[in-house]
Amino acid sequence: MSDPYASETEIQTAARPIQALKRALNEVLFGQSELIDLVLCGVIARGHVLLEGLPGLGKTELVKGLAKALNLTTRRVQFTPDLLPGDITGNPVLQEVDGRREFVFQPGPIFANLLLADEINRASPKTQSALLEAMQERRVTVLGHTHTLPDPFFVLATQNPIELEGTYPLPEAQVDRFLFKLEVLRNSAETLAKIVTHRELGMEPEVPTITTREEFALIQQTARRIYLPEIVADYIARVVDATHPGQSKAAEGVRYGASPRAALSLASASKARALMQGRPNASFEDVQALAGPVLNHRILLDYTARMDGRSSGSVVRAILAEVPVQNLSTPRTLKEAA
Repeated sequence: MSDPYASETEIQTAARPIQALKRALNEVLFGQSELIDLVLCGVIARGHVLLEGLPGLGKTELVKGLAKALNLTTRRVQFTPDLLPGDITGNPVLQEVDGRREFVFQPGPIFANLLLADEINRASPKTQSALLEAMQERRVTVLGHTHTLPDPFFVLATQNPIELEGTYPLPEAQVDRFLFKLEVLRNSAETLAKIVTHRELGMEPEVPTITTREEFALIQQTARRIYLPEIVADYIARVVDATHPGQSKAAEGVRYGASPRAALSLASASKARALMQGRPNASFEDVQALAGPVLNHRILLDYTARMDGRSSGSVVRAILAEVPVQNLSTPRTLKEAA
């Protein structure tokens, strides 16, 4: 029987291409190393990633660069108000088959390893919801027929801040399917100078191919076999539970807390982060580093809390400060239990 946990050799084998991916993507998007690490962590954990920021900050270029580096098939969909669900999933088309006219399914752009959903919140909620089944089950159903999506399959979506004109909030069920929601910040003056020096308007940066599809699948499998200690799993459970009203002081003003999917997401992302750093097990520090990207978009505040200037990010930070890493309700020794 094979070892269920990743060996030191497997971890080191996976770490080399991960470092190469980091270097390649840092040449695509200058001055955003933390963002790049989180995007890589998300796809290694087999999750979908939502990037939010103003237009022109490089969100789309980052996703395109990632697809080139991973050598994956990529499709880009520009989300607009007139986009229909079938424009994404595909449509049945009437064709002549063996002398008969019948409907034949024509796959849409979602049938790719990586779907770039550009400005996803500019489409109507009906079109946004076309991604729900695909993001959760890696398949789409059209006219009662189910079609399996390629493996791996990721949605990397970009969206503009919701305050901008012509945007629609994503449905809560769809937001919950994103492993991470990451904010793309504006560049510093120093980074802008580097961009101006090394970039030309309308010219895409060259990105080398780092891995094959099979090599990247092996990295993902290694991440799933990173050891998650029971005490870390317990910490994840208590942090997610503390996001619900009445479960912690920090959750005052929270209307809805994070779902069980959030706990699974935090566990998977923590293991992926441990692999990226060449460690055989996930730690409390991994959980604390990723709690914001995993939980921020899954916590809904009530009206009073929003008017008081609170944000879901501030709630997560308060929860991490309030919830101890050691479960104090669990006796540490038999003597204490007696």
